[in-house]
Amino acid sequence: MEFLIAIVVISGFFVALSVRIVPQQTAYIVERFGKFEAVWTAGIHTLIPFVDRVVDHHDLREIPMDVPSQICITRDNTQLQVDGILYFQVTDPKMASYGSSNYKIAITQLAQTTLRSVIGRMELDKTFEERDLINKDVVAALDDAALNWGVKVLRYEIKDLTPPNEILQAMQRQITAEREKRAVIATSEGKQQEDINLATGERQSNIQRSEGEMQAMINRSEGDRKAKINQAEGESEAIRLVAQARADAIGLLSKSIAAQGGLEAMNFRLAEQYIQTFSELAKENNTMIIPSNLADISGMVSGLTKVIQEVKRG
Repeated sequence: MEFLIAIVVISGFFVALSVRIVPQQTAYIVERFGKFEAVWTAGIHTLIPFVDRVVDHHDLREIPMDVPSQICITRDNTQLQVDGILYFQVTDPKMASYGSSNYKIAITQLAQTTLRSVIGRMELDKTFEERDLINKDVVAALDDAALNWGVKVLRYEIKDLTPPNEILQAMQRQITAEREKRAVIATSEGKQQEDINLATGERQSNIQRSEGEMQAMINRSEGDRKAKINQAEGESEAIRLVAQARADAIGLLSKSIAAQGGLEAMNFRLAEQYIQTFSELAKENNTMIIPSNLADISGMVSGLTKVIQEVKRG
């Protein structure tokens, strides 16, 4: 009975030594008598106790790893404090175990060396502008070398670029000067635009004022023309009315003369006006013009009568 119990215990011990459960996304490296035997992936595996042994294991997931901060010198001899983070993945567990004694240290050292080389080809300003280019160059260099280590470098990211304090102060002064310059330019452009707007407004105002004055002159001219036309028409109408009145008077006079006793009345009226006219001249002037035949008033009236008769016959 005791012998059976001993056999069961010993069997259980050997089973415990020979059975291995490999987790998901993990790889075990197995050696037999010190020589590589197999790579175990996720699942249950058995080994021969005291013959096989698990010498190494690897995480097959993407692994982030900090790259220690270091001093890099740029092309224009400026020192930069640079640190970053590296993302890689084990793709060949066998090479990861036998390709390098410590692939993590190897990757870290190569990342630092490559970063110094890449930054050394750039000037200070470019290092801040072309971070993506630096990251790509580092990944390309690491990926070629890491193939022998069973590792795939996925990406590299620069976390921080820190220049010396004096460079930071100079950069701050430059940024401040650039902002002030842009502010001055913006103010100048604003003043220029304001002057342009004022000049444009004044020009438009002058144009409108001149157009208004021109229109006013046109209106005044049109008004003067119409007034002169109206005045001329009024004068013409007045002349026509006077002429018509005179014609009517002459017609009435002609009718009066043609009537019985009209000629004698006209002779009397002419003689009366003749005498009255000379009387008025005597009142207004010291010098008086007297016709040579003043006494022959009847002869003069007779002459006027003959003229009237001739007009009447015509």
